[in-house]
Amino acid sequence: MSSKLNRRTFIKKSFLSSAAGALALRAGAGGVAAQGAAATEAASKDALPKGKIGNLSISRLLLGGNLLTHYTHSRDLSYVYNLTAHYNTDDKIHETMALAEAHGVNTLSIHTAARVMDILKKYRYERGGKINWIICSTNHVDADPTAYRKHVQELVADGTEAIYLWGVVSDRLVAEGKVDMIARAVAIAKECGVPSGVGAHDLKAIVECEKQKVDADFYIKTFHHHNYPSGPKPDEIKSPYSEFPGYWCSNPQQTLEVMKDVEKPWIAFKVMAAGAIPPQDAFKYVFENGADHVLAGMFDFEIAEDVRIASDVLSKVSRVRPWRS
Repeated sequence: MSSKLNRRTFIKKSFLSSAAGALALRAGAGGVAAQGAAATEAASKDALPKGKIGNLSISRLLLGGNLLTHYTHSRDLSYVYNLTAHYNTDDKIHETMALAEAHGVNTLSIHTAARVMDILKKYRYERGGKINWIICSTNHVDADPTAYRKHVQELVADGTEAIYLWGVVSDRLVAEGKVDMIARAVAIAKECGVPSGVGAHDLKAIVECEKQKVDADFYIKTFHHHNYPSGPKPDEIKSPYSEFPGYWCSNPQQTLEVMKDVEKPWIAFKVMAAGAIPPQDAFKYVFENGADHVLAGMFDFEIAEDVRIASDVLSKVSRVRPWRS
């Protein structure tokens, strides 16, 4: 009975916090500050540790962008995409970022989906938001490097703090023997003055980048265990980012072995296997096994609890890899 009451209380508080935030955001530029002050009563910004990528200070827990862009990885539950799209309106996205900031999550990572930059710029330049942007560029650098450079320049001009090459592109370039194009993408962002990273689902992308000494500032690599009900069996693993049965890290043991010797900062993503692994389990696993940061998709009502869990895990974590950020 006690656990049900606690859960009910948590949901009620989350709902009230969300409602207060929505009213604050409607008040205009002062909305973020007003909501932040209210939310900070429940969580200290100092509770969540940070690391550094270049000169950029980044919270150990980052806000993931997939839910904000409605890309839910909901397997065969096709209605979830539309449900998320109806829930995460522009105002709700702004409210979610404000709640993240108030709870010490100081960085967002998101890909360049339609209208994303407009939403981010409005939040920062009209509503006073401070959250850092790590932008995933989905452009194909090998198709037109000049266009890719222009794209990166525009992202930096908009205020982007760091950029990385989309894992789908990195995986493909490695499979096609074009690691030099990954190196070019990394160099372009660095030349534009921001930390530059490489995303990957396939471990081969990291292995080849390290082997060929690609000068990346950080990696964003999928990482989660397979000990969950819909987790893949060894004979089911055909692709490192298969949509079914629901996994995005096909070889977690190999991943932790490779990453143990990588000296660049590592942001782990897909750590909950699209919601199949509870955050307590997921965060503990990835931090203990070497990730420097966790990128987690969170609805607004999940942020306070996920920050509490991450802070608790980080306070007593025993790692197999030194902190690299």
